[in-house]
Amino acid sequence: MLSLLHHPDLVNLVGYCAEGDQRILVYEYMANGSLEDRLLDLDPSKKPLDWSTRMKIAEGAARGLEYLHDKADPPVIYRDFKASNILLDEDFNPKLSDFGLAKVGPVGGKTHVSTRVMGTYGYCAPEYALTGQLTTKSDVYSFGVVFLEIITGRRVIDTSRPAEEQNLVTWAQPLFKDRRKFTLMADPLLEDKFRTKALYQALAVAAMCLAEEDSTRPLISDVVTALEYLALDKDPDDGIDAESESHSPRGDDDSDKEEEVAVSCMPTEVGDEEK
Repeated sequence: MLSLLHHPDLVNLVGYCAEGDQRILVYEYMANGSLEDRLLDLDPSKKPLDWSTRMKIAEGAARGLEYLHDKADPPVIYRDFKASNILLDEDFNPKLSDFGLAKVGPVGGKTHVSTRVMGTYGYCAPEYALTGQLTTKSDVYSFGVVFLEIITGRRVIDTSRPAEEQNLVTWAQPLFKDRRKFTLMADPLLEDKFRTKALYQALAVAAMCLAEEDSTRPLISDVVTALEYLALDKDPDDGIDAESESHSPRGDDDSDKEEEVAVSCMPTEVGDEEK
């Protein structure tokens, strides 16, 4: 299937070898390994990903899914979207890899594809895990899981943490309801070097992708639209960080307008308990 799909955010298949019972696929070289390597299994000698790089990776990965869902013909459901399948080049541009579980999406007016449940525990959408009914919104849920990993620096399943924190989504769901607790979800390795409004926007996108009902999740194209704004938000090396009152050189009205634009495509809201 990969040989028929071509997009800047999909890894290029260079060639293959089939000899005897050996099957080898050759992909383009991705100098920075996988997102899992650089986010969740970081070598102590390497610098953690900063906020702007994380948003750049999220946007590119979402664009890869958008191509599969909306521009490939027929549409393709990735079915195994996770950090280890997102590869990073020398400039930390992301590319989706490993299409072994990908399925052709529903066509001819069908709403879903019925298939045996496969994928990685923790990343599968609940309706797919329960019924085997697969849609593009199943990929959107998986994207939400990975995006939450990007924001928090936590694995989706981490048995080394206290019992109530071992499942990332379960841990995050109550925090999504109170915006005053959003900063508690940011990866400590970010050292508060992000704009608070950008964190709010990012967590709002993640929460909507992780909606229990697939019909209330956004389309991946809407996610891309929101992430375009987040990816433009630069890491505040000038000392403007999450603790600063001066989040933007623009006036407050302009900043608020940008926040509204970034999430206006999303179907629901989070963080209402702050009101």
